[in-house]
Amino acid sequence: MDNNYLIPANSKKSQLILGFFNMFDLTVFIVGVGISVFLLMIIKSNNVTVMLGLASPAIIAAFLVAPVPNYHNVMTLIGNVYRFYTGRKKYYWKGWCVRNGERNK
Repeated sequence: MDNNYLIPANSKKSQLILGFFNMFDLTVFIVGVGISVFLLMIIKSNNVTVMLGLASPAIIAAFLVAPVPNYHNVMTLIGNVYRFYTGRKKYYWKGWCVRNGERNK
């Protein structure tokens, strides 16, 4: 086989719960849905906008754990964008030709 390996595209899915969630994602989703259900049970209203406002924790949690191509989910994408814009902007070369203060002998 000439040392050619074929790795299936979904090899990481077996490590996820239901193929989509890790433990933190599932916790965020369950907490968001739990808060929404609690608010909907406590506050009685016939107004659609109030009901959508009460359901907003579940909607936001579902949006955060929704899968995105090339990333795990929206929460991971937002974290990477945040780290890119707030991280270090000046990068220092540390390649194979850097001496690190040493002199050639």
